[in-house]
Amino acid sequence: MSVSAVHDYGPYTLYDLDALPEDGKRYELADGWLTELSPSPWHDHAADRLKDILKNAARLAGAEVYVAGGPNDISTPAGVRKPDVFVVPRDVARTAISGKIRTYYAADLLLIAEVVSPRSGSEQVDRVRKVREYARAGIPHYWLVDLEPEAKVTILTLHGDEYILEAEIREGHTLTVSQPFAISFDPGSLNELE
Repeated sequence: MSVSAVHDYGPYTLYDLDALPEDGKRYELADGWLTELSPSPWHDHAADRLKDILKNAARLAGAEVYVAGGPNDISTPAGVRKPDVFVVPRDVARTAISGKIRTYYAADLLLIAEVVSPRSGSEQVDRVRKVREYARAGIPHYWLVDLEPEAKVTILTLHGDEYILEAEIREGHTLTVSQPFAISFDPGSLNELE
């Protein structure tokens, strides 16, 4: 006799994610499975630098956006992600902050960026799984940030229901985009101290 599964994916839920101890570790929930993220000081520094760069660019462009990242959550069709950096319209962020909501709907995001941790379990997730997942969620711009062997930003833009490679900009060159607002910087600056 066979017994049907209670649900199609793994055994974990949002309640399990919320019940994890506050021990400094960060987890994502995708298709019912909890995955520990593998941040490092250089990874977190690059994510912080990218947030600062995007905040300054948004201010200069007069864009009505909010730039954030972990510890905020993003709800996707697969579950809950904790992106390194993301951009949402300011009114969406205002509603979330005033309601003390830490989870944003992926469909509200304008841009999402992941700093890749090479040789980690999350590298394949960032490069393959999240490409499909974020496209399915309708996020218009997805950036993959590599720091090794040199800083590089890969820009993926949503066309229909999938991303196409827009550009790869390496350190020593200037990344310049007009969407979701005017942004211009050298990817090498992600490794610099202010």
